[in-house]
Amino acid sequence: MAGLKDEISVGIFADLSHHCAKQLSGPVMILREPPSSLKLFFIVQGSVVPAILGKISTIALLALLVVALDYFFVPLPHISIAAMGIFGVALSLFLGFRNNAAYDRWWEARKLWGSLIAEIRNLARQTSLFVRDDEARQDILNHAVAFAHLHRGFLRKTDVKDQIVPFIGADKADQLQSFRNPADAALRDIAEQLSVLADRKRIDGFGQMTLSGTLSSLATAQASCERIQTTPLPYVYSLLVRRTTYLYCGLLPFALLEATGWFAPVFAAVVAYVFFGLQTVTNELERPFHDLQNGLPLDALCRTIETSVAEATGKPAPDPVPVVNHVLS
Repeated sequence: MAGLKDEISVGIFADLSHHCAKQLSGPVMILREPPSSLKLFFIVQGSVVPAILGKISTIALLALLVVALDYFFVPLPHISIAAMGIFGVALSLFLGFRNNAAYDRWWEARKLWGSLIAEIRNLARQTSLFVRDDEARQDILNHAVAFAHLHRGFLRKTDVKDQIVPFIGADKADQLQSFRNPADAALRDIAEQLSVLADRKRIDGFGQMTLSGTLSSLATAQASCERIQTTPLPYVYSLLVRRTTYLYCGLLPFALLEATGWFAPVFAAVVAYVFFGLQTVTNELERPFHDLQNGLPLDALCRTIETSVAEATGKPAPDPVPVVNHVLS
């Protein structure tokens, strides 16, 4: 039993440490097997509890105050538990709708990055078929890798110069980053290179058309990611859900007076955890590219692109981005 307690204590400490580290790092994805039933209630990493602990505590204290006032000082109004049940169903519908909409955004963002990986792999195969200049082919694919990193930097609002210099050089990196949309500038560079190759008869018309279609697909996926980034869910949904959640949790202790008595703070805390937790998860899923623990692992996706290009050009593939303590960046 002592060994089991030590294991749980170490796990809790590690989860708290990793949660703090997450706050200082970029967007990550939590990858871990389902925990045991015993450890399930002590896991902090990947949980929304730290973000909503203050709200849960406030609702529990409010419920305790309401029960104490009603029991010791003055009878307070008792709200029908059935009425609160109807209210809760309505709130659940609001939360469910917003959660579904947010998850659709997260999943669409992941599919778009999957299409970026697929199209860059297509670009590698197509340049092998149509481009009769190995040096030019390598330069095109290097620009494709730079495009992926620049797109990641644009979405996260971070500097990716160190990641693209090995592929295109410092001067070209500075030139691309001088544009308002560096990733789009990288695609324009690729298009210009294809045009020069066509003028030199190093690529035929069919190859030029095929490669142009691939660049168009990359540009479409890029623009779709930017659409998700710049178009949040309508603010009225967030406002309605937040107001309703606070109102429901604030009134709930008055409905629990008769039904639960001194257990009202416990029940109120559980309900607050469910509703505020869903609200917080929705806020994270709504912004898949942001600095949040449930953000997409764009570093790992860019490394996948680097690996695909390296293997297509006969170069050693870089190591995958490691999963460190169940965290993939």
